[in-house]
This record gives sequence, structure tokens and C-alpha cells, in this order.
Amino acid sequence: MSESPDAGSLLSASSQLNLMEVDAIDDKEFDIPQVDTPPTLESILNEIEDEEAPFVLEDTCVLNTDNIDAYSCDTSSLASSDSGDPAHLKRKRRTLDINATAHGSVVRQSLLKGISAQIVSAADKVDAGLPTAITVSGVIAVGTSHGLALVFDTNQALRLCLGTKATGAEFGAVSALSINHDCSRLLCGFAKGQITMWDLANGKLLRTINDAHPPGTAILHVKFTDDPTLALCNDSGGSVFELVFRRVMGMRSCDSRCLFSGSKGEVCCIEPLRAPPDFRDHPITLYSLLAMASLTKILVIGLKPSLKVWMTFPYSKSDPSSVPQLAWQFVPVQKTVNPILAFCKGDTVHFLLVKKEETGNIHVIKQRQLHLTCDIISLSWINSRTVVLVDSHEKLQVVDRPSQEVLETLDLEQVQLVYNSRHFKSLATGGNVSQALALVGEKACYQSVSSYAGQIVYLGTKSVHIMALRNWRERIDCLLKQEHFVDALSLAWSFHEGTAKAVVGLFGDPVKRKGLVADKMVEVFFQFAEHALKKCPEQGKIQAVEQHFQDVVPVLVEYCLLLQRADLLFNHLYAQLAENMVAKGVFLESLESYIVADRLGHLTTPIMRDLLAHYQSTGKMDSLERCIVHLDVTNLDIQQVVHVCWENQLHDAMIYVFNSGMNDYITPMEKLLAVIGPPLRYGRSLTDEEVVMGNKLLVYISCCLAGRAYPLGDIPEDLVVQVKNQVFEFLIRLHSADSSEEEEVFPFIRSLLHFDTREFLNVLAMTFEDFKNDKQALEYQQRIVDILLQVMVDNSDFSLSQVGGLFTFLARQLAKPDNTLFVNRKLFDQVLDFLCCPDDDSRHTERQQVLLELLQVGGVIQYNEGRLLALAEKAKFYQICEFLYEKNNLYDRIIDCYLRDPLRKGEIFSYIHNLLSMPGYSHKEKQTVMEKVLQHIQELVTLDASNSADLVLLHFTDEVQQIISELQDDQLLMKFLSCLLEPREGHHSGTVLPMEHDLHERLLDLFCRFSPQQTISFLQTSQHYRLEIAIQITEKYHHNEALAYLMEKRGDFQGAFAILLETLKEKLSLLTSEPDSGVERDESLDEEEGDSVSTVTRVKDSLNSIIDLCHRSSENLDQQQRESLWFPLLETMMASQKEVKGLGSMQTFEVLRELTMKVLNCMSSFISLPAIIQRILQDPVYGTGKLAEIQSLILGMLDTFNYEQTLLETTTSLLNHDLHWSLAHLHAAVTKGLHPRQDYCYICLQQYKRRQDSVDEIIVFSCGHLYHFQCLLQKDCGWGIASELQQQWSCYKCSSSQGGRSGPSIEPKRLRSTSLAQTCVSSVHRDTGAEAHGKKVFVEATLNLQQEQSWDRLRSLYRGPSRLSILSELSTCHSNEKTGLMILGQPHTENFQLKLSPPPLLEE
Repeated sequence: MSESPDAGSLLSASSQLNLMEVDAIDDKEFDIPQVDTPPTLESILNEIEDEEAPFVLEDTCVLNTDNIDAYSCDTSSLASSDSGDPAHLKRKRRTLDINATAHGSVVRQSLLKGISAQIVSAADKVDAGLPTAITVSGVIAVGTSHGLALVFDTNQALRLCLGTKATGAEFGAVSALSINHDCSRLLCGFAKGQITMWDLANGKLLRTINDAHPPGTAILHVKFTDDPTLALCNDSGGSVFELVFRRVMGMRSCDSRCLFSGSKGEVCCIEPLRAPPDFRDHPITLYSLLAMASLTKILVIGLKPSLKVWMTFPYSKSDPSSVPQLAWQFVPVQKTVNPILAFCKGDTVHFLLVKKEETGNIHVIKQRQLHLTCDIISLSWINSRTVVLVDSHEKLQVVDRPSQEVLETLDLEQVQLVYNSRHFKSLATGGNVSQALALVGEKACYQSVSSYAGQIVYLGTKSVHIMALRNWRERIDCLLKQEHFVDALSLAWSFHEGTAKAVVGLFGDPVKRKGLVADKMVEVFFQFAEHALKKCPEQGKIQAVEQHFQDVVPVLVEYCLLLQRADLLFNHLYAQLAENMVAKGVFLESLESYIVADRLGHLTTPIMRDLLAHYQSTGKMDSLERCIVHLDVTNLDIQQVVHVCWENQLHDAMIYVFNSGMNDYITPMEKLLAVIGPPLRYGRSLTDEEVVMGNKLLVYISCCLAGRAYPLGDIPEDLVVQVKNQVFEFLIRLHSADSSEEEEVFPFIRSLLHFDTREFLNVLAMTFEDFKNDKQALEYQQRIVDILLQVMVDNSDFSLSQVGGLFTFLARQLAKPDNTLFVNRKLFDQVLDFLCCPDDDSRHTERQQVLLELLQVGGVIQYNEGRLLALAEKAKFYQICEFLYEKNNLYDRIIDCYLRDPLRKGEIFSYIHNLLSMPGYSHKEKQTVMEKVLQHIQELVTLDASNSADLVLLHFTDEVQQIISELQDDQLLMKFLSCLLEPREGHHSGTVLPMEHDLHERLLDLFCRFSPQQTISFLQTSQHYRLEIAIQITEKYHHNEALAYLMEKRGDFQGAFAILLETLKEKLSLLTSEPDSGVERDESLDEEEGDSVSTVTRVKDSLNSIIDLCHRSSENLDQQQRESLWFPLLETMMASQKEVKGLGSMQTFEVLRELTMKVLNCMSSFISLPAIIQRILQDPVYGTGKLAEIQSLILGMLDTFNYEQTLLETTTSLLNHDLHWSLAHLHAAVTKGLHPRQDYCYICLQQYKRRQDSVDEIIVFSCGHLYHFQCLLQKDCGWGIASELQQQWSCYKCSSSQGGRSGPSIEPKRLRSTSLAQTCVSSVHRDTGAEAHGKKVFVEATLNLQQEQSWDRLRSLYRGPSRLSILSELSTCHSNEKTGLMILGQPHTENFQLKLSPPPLLEE
């Protein structure tokens, strides 16, 4: 029999729990049985697939493949269905992502034809009824709606038909099935509540159980446990029962015990932990764990050794109709195997790891959740890493649990799943179930899905389908059958690397696994190449053929190199692909990226020859060069490669071949200089190609001297010094090899200098940086410098700038601290003269920096400083001048240097400050500097007024008047004074200036003249001006707002009001005189519209200023004085409103009416409403008119009144409610009884009733501690008034444990343990003698201290401040005129919202 993809449908748990994810675990550790005897059903179920000899199913005990419809090979998953997308033709080159795994078809879906046909036949011919439930173990059992149970063997042959239609009519449909672990017993649950047990060996009925649970409820689940005498059932009442089977004296009986009552929450799913054969001895099996899912939570309980709840886990929020699901699986985690419970309700799957600890307890650890976007109706494990889900749309999803990746999605619509809704609604017994359970039952399919040994069976209305994971070869073959070669290779590589998901059939040994997969991948390579050649388009454009192979060849190259099978790639695949010229070209070009990335460093000679020929024929010489410089050239035909490179100007490749192939570093220089030398020698201009060659030559020389290989990498360490010496020797040669008589000496250095003097000198400078203690290198350095001077100085072939570059180079070398170069005196003078040449503006900064470095290292000690200074000043080398001035202590001259230097002007302030502050300078030197500063003060202030002011505050406070007199420009003076007098923090804040009042008043005068908008802010922040003089200044310049502010500050509110009112009237007259921008307005007046808007804004600003003044002053005035402020303002606004209305300007009229209402609203906080109305009616403007004219004013005032009245009533009501609530809780807290923690005294540790005849008073504190009265007296825990009745107590234990001692010094309100109600209780009956003497045994609680403590406790329970405290704070802030608070009469001025929250909550 040939191997079928469905042949291994029933695999054992051990083959699925293969522990592949645990490295180096062998079979012996878990005692997996060996097949040494003729195969039985159990042995085949435990068989592990052998890779080297593929397992061929030939035993009759396995499902007969003739009756299996193995259509699953052609079923593509969602993960792989888009592999044939023709859109790739639009791409030029395919980018291969090795990490993107194509999972292929993970699950094999098969129709069990034999069982399906017999189910349909039984329903049609013998009226067995429709299928209702299924379970799988060593056999498959199917329950029907007419009470029958059909049992099939692994050949899909019907072995038993259990029950009759008569019992079906009595018991109802089969609603649940379960087979025990050795396939000897079958439990059937029925829709009317009965349970039957059958012997699967002979089909005999062993038990009929009618009283295991309350009558009138259907059996939803019946489950065997690992103990054959113990089973569980779950009915439609939501209850769970334990069934214990006994056989005594041949009599079979069943005892039932309720584990969970449906009255506490209906359970709709149960799942006992059943261990596969390999883990029957696992220590957790001793607890017989059971998971139960109710409508609200998950419970895990242990049935042995005694009933115990180990965990409860509530669901997160989900749809009430979602079906809870449970599934156990033994999973290897960190070298140990423990069960994991997967459960879900809705779209989130939770995983709980269950472990047995050494103490004997069960420890539950929450694992990472799996979030999906569907409503799950079925959840099953198919192996220890993979779960299979079915959603409410009957879509099956295979999910890898560690990565949470959906591997495949299948549609189960053709299965036509059977749902268990009738049983959940208990229709057979009258439908007496809750609505919540009935709602869940709409999507319940618990009995239609059964998983066993790595396979899942789904029951349809007319068929049975089985799902199993494909082995790794089958998954690759499925993709190959669909011609998805790239996906097949990607999947195979994931198998090779161990990153694939849901793997079946691969060994745990990584070496062996990689060998198997590599062999399979080699097969795929040849199939892919053969397929590509067959499918090559014979007609059409060459681009289509090229694109066809672009999708094939790079993939083959990539995976061959990943497998490190370059021999296979070059010897076999290349030979196969070379039959097609296009494929050959694509192959050769695809090697480039791997060569450049150094993944392919060696090519065979034929491949290299073809590569050179291909790139030459296609003209892609740049690509060829990129490849050559990365290849190992030792096995190439060097002469051929050099010839190709030189002919095609591949200079980088040529240099690389000489260097790497022959260790020759000089010949490339000779070849390049032979090309660029003659044109330079005869003064011809270079071509673009020659310029490129020259630049490459400079870079190449630089690399050789620095020890780096060209164009990349490093020179071997043993050759670095040798190469450097060879290059120096080459450069200083007197003549070239083929020199003529007219050739000048040192031709190579001359050529390089003529090509690019500056860059060649930079190359030498970088090389000289590395010379330290190398004597020979220093000799080369001196020799080259001598040659440079000999060649360039006094040579008309070189321009002045070129010679200047040499002098700059020399100066930098001489300026080094460890300089060893020697230059004669005359030449040195030439260098200095060049550096200080004023006629050459080129590289000014660089020349100055070089000279400065020379000076700093002492290179010009013997030089005439006077001449050098003259040269520096002429050349504008201000840093040089500074250096020389500082050397001669001429610090005042340095200030001139800074002022003249445009690059360092801003640094002058730091320099002056540091010099005047630091102790290393004499008084005379500092005085000279100060005089220089005063001479240039105007220039300094112009440069930066702020820094100048800081300088004056620190060092020139006594010269302020002199400085002010020096500043002739008034605007510059204003800028300086504003910086000088602005408020400061830190070390400047305490500085006192002479005649400070005069300075502030002078600044005020300048502000009034040049910057009126800054006047008010200056007056508000400054405190050093004299009030009367400031008033005179503001009057002089008619600055009314500032004048009003000053008069208000003086206390003259009426004067300030009069000034602001006059200003308002002027702006109102401007507004009323402007024409209205209405419909009749002429177009020529449109330009004035902006002015009109700005006039309205000015009126509003002026009105706001005068209203703010009235508000501030009204707090301190009586009623008559308030009216003298507010009424003139109101009359002014109403008069202008009347005037505008007469002119017919409606837009302006609306603006003024709005502003008048604003005045009314604001003044209503200070003036009574009747007085306002009376004044309006008496006003001549309104008195002679009609009521309609003031109707809007009156209605606006009434609206304001109604609003404030409603606000007051609401606030009063809320405060009364809060007060009542607070008092009620206060009363409850005070009168609450106290409950002692223990019945003994915490001091003497004796019972509170020490003797029967004693009268011991006890004191109980609110913290729960109890004490004898006498014990507290001895510990001196009483304080307060000496009177016995009034004495207050504190808890001894709490006060001592807090580190404090109770006493009068401790504030009573803060003592948490102070007695809330000091109740003295007698241990016997009331003492009549004590009553006669007036002594109260039951002391009444005093109110003062307890109420305060209770009030503190009540306040501590609030979650927020009370509304009373908010309003009290507002009232206090309003009376104190704090900024930023709401003014009741002017709510629009602040963005304040009073949030009236509900009563405070009490934290229980």
C-alpha cells in the first residue's frame, strides 16, 4: 500500500508530545514504549514516525485509507494561497526575505467516508436519528437523536450499535459521550437526564443511572477521569456531580456527589485533566484535577485526596452569548513537563500553567494571553505548541501558542457542524433553564468536537471530518504540487533552522534534522531549476524571459549559499541553467550582491571566466570592478584580469589585483603617474578621466602610508612598514624608470604637487601625524620636506597660493610640540612673511591659526616682536595681536582687538569681566582696562545693551552717571537703562546704584517719549520712582493710563476714574462719528473698515480698564462713593448709545448696547438693583422716551437676577444636603459599637474577667485593643483634666509601637488609636454601692473629643474636598483680592467653573 497523506490519522499522544521543543530529551526519560511485538491498536497509536524509512501503514488496525477522502493536499491555506500572484511580473528584481516563513498547509483535513456513509444510512434505513455527539479514543463513538450510540473501529467499520429506539424514546437523544482511557467503557448522557454505561468489548449495558442529578435537566457533559471508577457529569441546571462506580458482590452501583451547585453560578463546561499514557505517573495526576467553566469564572478543583478549590479566575468583559471553552495539554516548559489549561470566553484565550510544588500545593502561573478578533466556539490542542480554534463563522484557525501566530485558516462550512443548543435549552424536559444558559447554548458545539492523540474529529449533520497536522515532508510537497517553489524553500529553510511552527516528524537532534532537510532542499533545487527551464516563455520580449529567471535564479543562489553548498551551485545547478543564455546571464549577475557582501569569496575558474566575458559583453564594468575587489584573486588568470581592468579603466580593480595577487604596491602608482605625469609636466589641462585617476592615486598613496588596503580592508600587519617605506622610496626617486634627459629631478613629487598641491600636502600631513619614535620614518619626513622646499620655493612653475599652501603646511609641522623638522632661518622668515601677507585674503582664518600655533609652541622666540606685531596688525590677525599684547601686559590694547575682530566681538564682555574679577592682575592694569571700557562704552552698549548693563552693575556702579552722559542717543540710553534697572535675581539683586530714583524717573521719561506701551509694565514692576514726580512726567506726555494707575496708587480713585472716563469719552466720540459699515455704505469707504474695528477694540480695552478700576476701588468705598463711580460710567455708555441710535448706525449701536449690558452686570455686584433702575428711569436720555427703549436693559438685569437667585438657592440646598449627610455619618460613627480583637488585656495579658467576684472596668479603643482600667493607670496612659470622668485615654500598644508616648504634648485630634467612645464595662452585675455614691459604671460618652476624632476620621474617608470648603476658600480669596479668582459680578473675566459634585463617597 502506498503512503497516503492521511495514513497516520490516529497518532498517539506521545508522537505529538514529542518534546521536540526540549533539546536533548531522549525516549528513555519518558519511558516511551518500543514496538517489539506484532502491532496492536495501542502500539500503532504510540508509533513514532521514522524519517529514514518512511512509515507505510499496512495494518488493519489503522483507519482504512480507501474510505478517507484525502482532498486536503489541494487545500491551500490563507497563509500560502497568494503565492501565485502574477503581480511579480511588474517587479524588476525579487528581494528575498529569508525570515518571512510560508507555513504552507499545516493541517490535513479528511472526510471519514465510511463513518459518514453509515451515519446517513442508519438515519435513513433504520431511523437511528441524526448525529448529536461524538467522542474519539481507540474507537470512534457517535450518538444519535434517537438514543443510539454507534461505535466504529479504526477501519471505519461499525462494530457496535448500543441502545434501542425504545430506550431512545424513553431517555431522549444522546447529549454527551465519554470513553475511558483503555477503551473498555462508554458513558452516554441523555437529553432527559439519564446516564448509561456500556462495555465496549461485548456491547453489554452495565449501568443505567437515573438519580445522579436532579430530575428534569439534560446531561450536557459526561467525562471519565484517569480513575476508571470516577466520572463527572454536568447538567443543564449548571450543576456538576461526581459519579463513583462500585461493584460489590457482583452488584454494580453508582454513588453521586454534588461538586458545584448551579444556584451559585451555572457551569456549562467541565474538563478533567486526563494524562496521556506517557504521563500516567506524573505527580499532578494524584490530585485528579478538574476545570469548570461557569458563565462568570473558571474554577480548578482537586477531587483527591479531598475536595479542594485550587484556583478561581473571573472572565474579562465579553459577549453574554460567548461560549466558555476549556482544554488541557501537557507541555514541556524549561526541561519539565506540566499541564497547561487553555480557556476562553469570547475572543481572548488564557493559558494557565499548573505545577505541583514541593510543599504539596498546586501552583497556578498565568501565561501570555492570545488575543483574536473572533468569537471562539471551540478550542482544542493538537500538540503541545499548537491550538486549533473554531469561531462563530465556522472558520478554523491553527495558532502557534509561543509566537501567537495564526498558521492557517480553513473554512468548515462544508462540515455543517452539529450544535448542542437543544440540550442547553433542555427542550426534552420542558426547557426549564435560565436565559443566560440558553443564550450560551445557541453556539455550543462541545459534543461535536473531540480531540485525541494529535487529531481532532468534527461531527457534521451528515459527515465526520478528521484534522491532523501534516508531517514536514508533506507540507513541502503540498507547496511543490501547487508549484509554489519559493514558498516551499522558505518553509524547508525554517525546518532546517528550527524556526518552523507545528512541526511533525523531525528529530530532536539538530544535526540529523538539518541533514534531512538539506537533502530535501537539494531535491527542490533541481525540481525548481527544471521547472523554470520548462516554463520559460518561448515567445515575447526578452524582458519577460529575464524577469522569469529573476524570480528563480537568485532564490536558488541564496539557499545554496545558506546551505553552504557552493559546489552544488557551481557544478550542477549552473550547468543545468547555462543551457539557457538568459538564465546564465541572470545567474552570473545574481552573484554580485553575494560577492560584494563577502558571502561568496571564491569562484571556480570557469565561472570567473564566464563572469568576465558576460560583464564585458554587457558593458557593466562597474559591477565587474565591484566583484573583483571582493574576490580571492590567487586562482585567477592575473594577466587577463589586469589587461581587462586597464583596458576598461577599472583602476580600483587593477590596484586590488596587484596588491592582493602579487603583493606589489608600487606598480599601480607607476602606471597611474605614467598617464597623468606628461600632461602636468607640459602644462596641458587634464581630461576628466585623468582627474579621476589622479584623485584615486592620492587616495591610494594615503591608504598605503596609513596601513590600509585600497579600496577596502587593511594591509597585512607584517607588510605595513615595508609598504610605507616602499612608497616613500618611490616618492623621493630622482628619476623615473624610463626617464629622458630633459626630465627634472623628483618627477613623482612634482607631478603630485602640480596635480593638487593642497590635497597632496594634506596626505603628507596625515601621514606625519603617526610618526612618533620611528627613526627611519622621521628621516623620510625630513627628506620629503627638504625636497618640497627645493622643488617649490623660488620656482616659477608654482603659483603664490601653492607656495603659500606649502608654507602653511610647514608652519603646522613646526608648531607640533614634538617637532623634529629643521628649516633654515631665511626660509623661516619667508614662511612668516607669507602667513602675514595682507594682500592675500585666501584662507585668512587658517593662516592666522597656523601662526598662532607657532607662537604658542615657541616657534618665533628669536623673531622681532615689533615687526611681527606690525605685520599682524596689517594683516588683521587680531588673535596674534592679542597674544603679543598679553605677553607684554598691554591688556587695554586687547579690548581694541576684540572690537575690531568681527568674529569675536561678542566675547569682549566675558573677557572684561574675567580680567576685572580674577586676582592675577594688578590694580593699575585693571584701572587701565576700566578707562578703556569707559572710552568705548557707547560702542559696547550698541553691541549688546544687556551684557553692557551686567558689566556696569558688577564693575562700574560708581561711574553710572558718567556712562549716561556718554550715551548721546536717547533711544540707546533707554535700551541701556531698561536693561540696567530691570528686576534681577541672584548675585545682581542686591546691587544699589547711586541716585537710583533719578535713574528710574529718567527711564520713565524715556519710555513716555519713545515706547509708551512699556510704561504701565515698568510702573507696576519698579518700586524706586517717586510718585509725585512720576505723575508730573506722565501728565507732561499726556499718558492717561499711566497717570490713572499712579493716581490710584496714591489713593485718588476719583481722579483716576475721571481720567479714564475722559479717555473713554474720547474713544466713544471717535466711534460714534465713524460711518456705519452697513449695506448702504459706499465701496470707497471699505478701506476704513479696519480702522472702525480697531476703534471698537480700543473702546472695549478702555472700558475694561475703567471697570477693573471700579472693581478694585469699590471694595474700600461706601455706597454713595460707589454710586459716584458706577453711575457716571453707565450714563456715559447710555448717552453714546442714544446718540448712535439717532444716527441710524445699527452695527455700532449693537456693540454699544452689549458694552452697556456688561457695565450693568458688573455694577450689580456693588449697587442695588432698585437704585440702578431708578437712575435709568430718571436719566433724561431715557426718561422722556418709551419703555421699549430700555426694555432690553431691564430684561438683561432681570435675567442676571434670576441667574444669581437660582445659583444661591442651589448652593444653599447642596450645602444643607452635605451638612445633613455629614452629621448623619458623624452620628453613626460616634454611636458605633466597638469590637475587641481579643478577650484579654494587652498589658497584663489576662482575661478581662480575672475573678468572678471582682469589678474590673475595661476600656476598649477604636483600634480594637482592650485594657483593664487599672493597667492603663499604671502605664500612665491617661492625660487631660484630672477629673476621673473627664480623663482622656490613649491606646498603650498603638502609641508605643508608633514610637510616641501618649501625653499632653500629642495633639488629640491626630491620635488614631484614641478611644472613639470611652465605655467602661463591668465584668459582673452593676454595683449598687457604686450607684449610691454616684459613681457611673457605664460612663456616658462625652461629645467634645469623640466628636472631633470622629469628624477627623470621617474627613479622612472623603475622596475629595467638600463643597463647603471650596465655597469658603472662594469667599476668602475674593475678599483678599487674590489674582486669578472669579469675581462674582464679572464671571466672564475668568475661565472659572464651579463644579458641584455629588456628595462625597465613603470608602468602605
